[in-house]
Amino acid sequence: MKIYLIGMPGSGKSTLGKPLASELGIPFVDQDKEIEDREGKTVKEIFASLGEDHFRQTEAQVLREWAGSEKSFVMATGGGSPCFYNGIEIIRQSGLSIFIDVSVAELLKRVGANKDRPLLHANDLKEKEERLAGLYEKRLPIYQQAHVILHHPTLKSLLEVIQLRK
Repeated sequence: MKIYLIGMPGSGKSTLGKPLASELGIPFVDQDKEIEDREGKTVKEIFASLGEDHFRQTEAQVLREWAGSEKSFVMATGGGSPCFYNGIEIIRQSGLSIFIDVSVAELLKRVGANKDRPLLHANDLKEKEERLAGLYEKRLPIYQQAHVILHHPTLKSLLEVIQLRK
Protein backbone atom coordinates (compact mmCIF):
# COMPACT_ATOMS: atom_id res chain seq x y z
CA MET A 1 0.00 0.00 0.00
CA LYS A 2 1.24 3.45 -0.93
CA ILE A 3 -0.01 6.30 1.26
CA TYR A 4 0.71 9.91 0.36
CA LEU A 5 0.23 12.67 2.92
CA ILE A 6 -0.22 15.97 1.13
CA GLY A 7 -0.70 19.50 2.41
CA MET A 8 0.94 22.77 3.21
CA PRO A 9 4.36 23.15 4.83
CA GLY A 10 3.83 22.75 8.57
CA SER A 11 0.59 20.78 8.23
CA GLY A 12 2.05 17.77 10.03
CA LYS A 13 2.80 15.40 7.17
CA SER A 14 6.13 14.22 8.59
CA THR A 15 5.01 14.44 12.22
CA LEU A 16 2.06 12.12 11.51
CA GLY A 17 3.69 10.11 8.75
CA LYS A 18 6.47 8.62 10.87
CA PRO A 19 4.24 7.04 13.53
CA LEU A 20 1.69 6.06 10.88
CA ALA A 21 4.33 4.14 8.93
CA SER A 22 5.54 2.54 12.14
CA GLU A 23 2.00 1.42 13.08
CA LEU A 24 1.51 -0.04 9.59
CA GLY A 25 4.94 -1.68 9.56
CA ILE A 26 6.01 0.00 6.33
CA PRO A 27 8.77 2.51 5.53
CA PHE A 28 8.34 6.25 5.99
CA VAL A 29 9.58 8.45 3.14
CA ASP A 30 10.14 12.19 3.55
CA GLN A 31 10.19 13.44 -0.03
CA ASP A 32 12.18 16.59 0.79
CA LYS A 33 14.80 14.46 2.61
CA GLU A 34 15.02 12.18 -0.45
CA ILE A 35 15.67 15.24 -2.62
CA GLU A 36 18.28 16.60 -0.20
CA ASP A 37 20.09 13.24 -0.14
CA ARG A 38 20.05 13.04 -3.93
CA GLU A 39 21.25 16.62 -4.45
CA GLY A 40 23.65 16.78 -1.51
CA LYS A 41 22.08 20.12 -0.48
CA THR A 42 19.23 21.34 1.69
CA VAL A 43 15.99 22.41 0.04
CA LYS A 44 16.89 26.01 0.86
CA GLU A 45 20.31 25.60 -0.81
CA ILE A 46 18.77 23.96 -3.89
CA PHE A 47 16.35 26.87 -4.31
CA ALA A 48 19.16 29.39 -3.83
CA SER A 49 21.75 27.81 -6.12
CA LEU A 50 19.75 25.89 -8.73
CA GLY A 51 16.32 27.53 -8.60
CA GLU A 52 12.77 26.43 -7.98
CA ASP A 53 12.31 24.79 -11.38
CA HIS A 54 15.27 22.45 -10.81
CA PHE A 55 13.86 21.59 -7.40
CA ARG A 56 10.40 20.90 -8.85
CA GLN A 57 11.83 18.66 -11.57
CA THR A 58 13.81 16.66 -9.01
CA GLU A 59 10.76 16.51 -6.76
CA ALA A 60 8.66 15.12 -9.65
CA GLN A 61 11.35 12.56 -10.50
CA VAL A 62 11.51 11.32 -6.90
CA LEU A 63 7.71 11.09 -6.81
CA ARG A 64 7.52 9.13 -10.07
CA GLU A 65 10.24 6.72 -8.93
CA TRP A 66 8.52 5.92 -5.62
CA ALA A 67 5.07 5.76 -7.25
CA GLY A 68 6.40 3.29 -9.83
CA SER A 69 8.07 1.05 -7.26
CA GLU A 70 6.56 -2.12 -5.88
CA LYS A 71 7.20 -0.94 -2.33
CA SER A 72 4.60 -0.05 0.26
CA PHE A 73 5.28 3.19 2.13
CA VAL A 74 3.93 6.30 3.79
CA MET A 75 5.26 9.42 2.07
CA ALA A 76 5.22 12.94 3.43
CA THR A 77 5.24 14.79 0.13
CA GLY A 78 6.73 18.21 -0.30
CA GLY A 79 4.04 20.88 -0.03
CA GLY A 80 4.22 21.63 -3.74
CA SER A 81 4.69 18.09 -4.99
CA PRO A 82 1.03 17.50 -5.94
CA CYS A 83 0.93 20.88 -7.70
CA PHE A 84 3.65 20.45 -10.33
CA TYR A 85 4.33 18.04 -13.21
CA ASN A 86 1.03 16.15 -12.77
CA GLY A 87 1.93 15.27 -9.19
CA ILE A 88 -1.63 14.90 -7.94
CA GLU A 89 -2.48 12.52 -10.80
CA ILE A 90 0.59 10.37 -10.09
CA ILE A 91 -0.28 10.32 -6.39
CA ARG A 92 -3.97 9.47 -6.94
CA GLN A 93 -3.25 6.74 -9.48
CA SER A 94 -0.56 4.95 -7.48
CA GLY A 95 -1.91 5.02 -3.95
CA LEU A 96 -4.10 6.58 -1.29
CA SER A 97 -3.83 10.36 -1.02
CA ILE A 98 -4.71 12.09 2.24
CA PHE A 99 -4.87 15.90 2.39
CA ILE A 100 -3.98 17.11 5.86
CA ASP A 101 -5.88 20.39 5.99
CA VAL A 102 -4.73 22.82 8.64
CA SER A 103 -5.80 26.46 8.96
CA VAL A 104 -3.46 29.24 7.89
CA ALA A 105 -3.44 30.51 11.49
CA GLU A 106 -2.21 27.11 12.73
CA LEU A 107 0.34 26.85 9.91
CA LEU A 108 1.70 30.26 10.87
CA LYS A 109 2.13 29.10 14.50
CA ARG A 110 4.04 26.05 13.30
CA VAL A 111 6.32 27.65 10.68
CA GLY A 112 6.42 31.26 11.89
CA ALA A 113 10.00 31.19 13.16
CA ASN A 114 11.31 28.73 10.56
CA LYS A 115 13.66 30.38 8.05
CA ASP A 116 14.40 27.22 6.02
CA ARG A 117 11.29 27.31 3.82
CA PRO A 118 12.21 29.24 0.67
CA LEU A 119 8.69 30.02 -0.52
CA LEU A 120 7.75 31.40 2.88
CA HIS A 121 10.70 33.75 3.33
CA ALA A 122 9.38 37.05 4.66
CA ASN A 123 10.58 40.13 6.50
CA ASP A 124 8.02 39.80 9.29
CA LEU A 125 5.22 37.59 10.59
CA LYS A 126 2.48 39.57 8.78
CA GLU A 127 4.21 39.11 5.42
CA LYS A 128 4.73 35.40 6.18
CA GLU A 129 1.01 35.05 6.97
CA GLU A 130 0.14 36.72 3.65
CA ARG A 131 2.49 34.37 1.78
CA LEU A 132 1.03 31.33 3.56
CA ALA A 133 -2.54 32.43 2.82
CA GLY A 134 -1.72 33.06 -0.85
CA LEU A 135 0.01 29.70 -1.22
CA TYR A 136 -2.84 27.92 0.56
CA GLU A 137 -5.47 29.47 -1.71
CA LYS A 138 -3.45 28.65 -4.82
CA ARG A 139 -2.82 25.03 -3.84
CA LEU A 140 -6.18 24.23 -2.23
CA PRO A 141 -7.98 23.16 -5.46
CA ILE A 142 -5.20 20.64 -6.11
CA TYR A 143 -5.01 19.39 -2.53
CA GLN A 144 -8.80 18.90 -2.54
CA GLN A 145 -8.42 16.27 -5.25
CA ALA A 146 -7.01 13.89 -2.62
CA HIS A 147 -8.94 10.70 -1.95
CA VAL A 148 -9.44 11.77 1.68
CA ILE A 149 -9.46 15.19 3.34
CA LEU A 150 -8.80 15.36 7.09
CA HIS A 151 -8.93 18.54 9.14
CA HIS A 152 -6.35 18.53 11.95
CA PRO A 153 -6.00 14.72 11.95
CA THR A 154 -4.52 12.52 14.65
CA LEU A 155 -2.66 9.25 14.23
CA LYS A 156 -5.83 7.47 15.34
CA SER A 157 -7.99 9.20 12.69
CA LEU A 158 -5.43 8.39 9.97
CA LEU A 159 -5.40 4.72 10.96
CA GLU A 160 -9.21 4.63 10.93
CA VAL A 161 -9.31 6.08 7.39
CA ILE A 162 -6.77 3.55 6.16
CA GLN A 163 -8.68 0.65 7.72
CA LEU A 164 -11.84 1.82 5.94
CA ARG A 165 -9.97 2.01 2.63
CA LYS A 166 -8.56 -1.54 2.78
